[in-house]
Amino acid sequence: MGKEWDIVEVLRHSRHDWLNKLQLIKGNLDLNRIDRVKQVIDEIVIEAQHETKLSNLHMPLFAALLLKSNWENPSFRLEYEVLFDHEASKINDLAMTNWTTAFFGSLNQAIEPFQENNLSITIEPQADGVRFFFDFSGIISNRERMEIFLSDKSLELSVREFTDTELSFELFMPMLKNNSV
Repeated sequence: MGKEWDIVEVLRHSRHDWLNKLQLIKGNLDLNRIDRVKQVIDEIVIEAQHETKLSNLHMPLFAALLLKSNWENPSFRLEYEVLFDHEASKINDLAMTNWTTAFFGSLNQAIEPFQENNLSITIEPQADGVRFFFDFSGIISNRERMEIFLSDKSLELSVREFTDTELSFELFMPMLKNNSV
């Protein structure tokens, strides 16, 4: 999971993603499915807007982790949304990135591969920090692995739902005091 990505690899993956999107548009145009083409374009625009908001959070390590996640984690599909009402508080980017990397690793070990496994992260900047909502749906075959990971008391973490097919929790990262990193 801790793979270093050079610029050529990032561009190669990005180009591959864009070619897939263009092929989807072209294929639907060939079938004269104009409504589907418009829907795909709308989805691309929304995804690009979320990427922009994520990049503007002043959390470069966390943003990079999410942007490359679907290339590194074949066991689940990641989507994210940034609710952007006001300027995000500066939080510990490295701590959040390390925690999320560890979470992705635990999730990869706890879920059934090759299933419809989806993880959604909603990021809500607040005046005193940033709230993260994690929602997973899929097949969790190793509950104990996730229970151990989520029992970490060093973070403000609140589990909302945990079944064999769903995991939903909220994590709050407080604003950094002054200029600490």
